[in-house]
Amino acid sequence: MNGRWPRLVVALLDGLGMDYYRSGAMPYLESLGENGLFRRVGGVFPSVTNVNNVSVCCGAWPDSHGITANSYYDRRTDRVDYMNAAELIQAPTLFRKAAAHGLGSALFTCKRKSAELFRVGVSLTAVAEDAGPELCERYGEPGSIYSSEINHWLWKVAADVLKTRPEIRVAYIHTTDYPMHRWAPAEPESQAHLAGLDEGIRQVMAAAGPDAVFLATADHGMNAKKRCWDLARVCAEAGVPVRFFLSPERDYYVPHHRNFTGCGWLYLESLSDSGKVEKICRGLEGVEEVIPSAEAARRYHLPLEQVGDLVVLGDRDTMFGVMDTAYEELPPGYRAHGSLHEMDLPLVAYPVHPGLPDERFFSHNKDLTAFLR
Repeated sequence: MNGRWPRLVVALLDGLGMDYYRSGAMPYLESLGENGLFRRVGGVFPSVTNVNNVSVCCGAWPDSHGITANSYYDRRTDRVDYMNAAELIQAPTLFRKAAAHGLGSALFTCKRKSAELFRVGVSLTAVAEDAGPELCERYGEPGSIYSSEINHWLWKVAADVLKTRPEIRVAYIHTTDYPMHRWAPAEPESQAHLAGLDEGIRQVMAAAGPDAVFLATADHGMNAKKRCWDLARVCAEAGVPVRFFLSPERDYYVPHHRNFTGCGWLYLESLSDSGKVEKICRGLEGVEEVIPSAEAARRYHLPLEQVGDLVVLGDRDTMFGVMDTAYEELPPGYRAHGSLHEMDLPLVAYPVHPGLPDERFFSHNKDLTAFLR
């Protein structure tokens, strides 16, 4: 990434799994894929935002960049905290790469946590969730973080900045997945939201200029879920208490998902409990697999020190979280992610610039920027 590259517009379309991409509501984005490069790719596990957002922005696996969930558990202090600090990222981001080449960059995001993660190296940041008076005066109120309107507002801001600030050579646009948590692809509200996204992409590309390169993918998809287990309560009631249970989804945005996720990390009181805990978890409806930390780290490119002693994988219908009961049947309309079943994603590049690798290079969403140095 240097002066030979045209302007780059990178989009992380939060929650836009293949079913949303192919819903018929985004003809412009689909046309970019048809006339440029389109790949159906995998996501990074766990399929939660921070892990995939940083993987895409760094073009790297978690064992390289260090972000493994939306939150992390510190065994030494027995504390859990959000994994949102820029200091936790151990690989260069797109913004740091741009700065190293003397290129101006901009982050447009709905979510405050993305601004916290990517504050190093970025030249300009616009955060819809924390839009100040100046942004609101120029562009109007963005709407709640729990709305569709906030995504449409974000594209309007990005288009204006790219039109009026030619020194911004790299733009990274990160939307929110709240509409995907609310509505399945074919529902009218979802169709309206996706059409608005599609129009926003069209306006941004028009503003970026005829030579701009557009790179887009998603962090995860979304599925309807039926059940949730509190694994810590389950184990305690079975007579084998664990030290801690972590939902990798745990973040600020509780109304999205209640901090439930499609996988769970168990920290044991003693490694000698491993066999007993594994047997308990394997006996639960919806548990597909229970694997030890070393196997999870190897299989999913995770740093071993950030993984629970056991990793529990749920099926398409199952979630894990912290509750007042060991088990809950989830209400109709509950939609979420985090499992291996929300990792079927689109990747689009337009146009096919000479600097792009062969299409076979792109097998995961993190490859969207992996070739940029």
